[in-house]
Amino acid sequence: MNKDIATPVRTRAILEKYGFSFKKSLGQNFLIDTNILRKIVDFADIGENTGAIEIGPGIGALTEQLARSSKKVVAFEIDQRLLPILSETLSPYPNVKIIHKDVLEANVREVMDEEFANLEDIMVVANLPYYVTTPIIMKLLEEQLPIRGIVVMLQKEVADRIAANPGTKDYGSLSIAVQYYTNAETVMIVPKTVFVPQPNVDSAVIRLTKREKPAVIVKDEVFFFQVTRAGFAQRRKTLLNNLTSQLPDGKQKKEEILAALAASGIDPSRRGETLSLEEFGRLSDELYPYFR
Repeated sequence: MNKDIATPVRTRAILEKYGFSFKKSLGQNFLIDTNILRKIVDFADIGENTGAIEIGPGIGALTEQLARSSKKVVAFEIDQRLLPILSETLSPYPNVKIIHKDVLEANVREVMDEEFANLEDIMVVANLPYYVTTPIIMKLLEEQLPIRGIVVMLQKEVADRIAANPGTKDYGSLSIAVQYYTNAETVMIVPKTVFVPQPNVDSAVIRLTKREKPAVIVKDEVFFFQVTRAGFAQRRKTLLNNLTSQLPDGKQKKEEILAALAASGIDPSRRGETLSLEEFGRLSDELYPYFR
């Protein structure tokens, strides 16, 4: 078996050989702990018939572990300086394809159709750059890609927000947006000491398992998310205050908002963070006729 990329000694040697310097703007932090990488692959339940999509492979530490367990890995890398490094470090693995593209601008569905034509089981597995975690996760979910789920390492604080329950300080519109599409659970906390360079914060691995259908069925998805964002606009304000100040012509439609709250059985003086996904679903359906 080939030597692991993700040891401190090998990582340092690779970086020195290529004179690689980390770009803060790309949020580059490379993992140097093979046990953690293997656990990430295990959490994603990667098997020999699984296609894996990776985002930001770095020097290939996680890519290598995925390549050993999966049928095929397709990794999106934005930093051109890493391409020659990856072509060397991953040369033992013919089942890896690196795409030099920003995943946020890529047509991921098209790539999946081309690269995973005969695969039923596809997972996204990545150590995500902190500064673009949320946009990447939301793109993957909103595009309704045929994936089983997403297992990603991200900033612990963001993981806490994604997996939060109603009534907690971390619960917000991000929790709802992600939990609408998936079951979200934090599966592991990762200390900052296992990265080069060390980030300022701890990380967590989160597993998002795609629901067969959304958590709530609503009349209008776009409006549902508009209502949830409005509900959390200012956390200290009541739901009524937030909805009247955030929804279009909300101040003029205060009576209609009150009527919708009453019809959904929700006290107008509650705060957004106390509402469950189902309650937000009910409320947005009652509000929808007044705002469409």
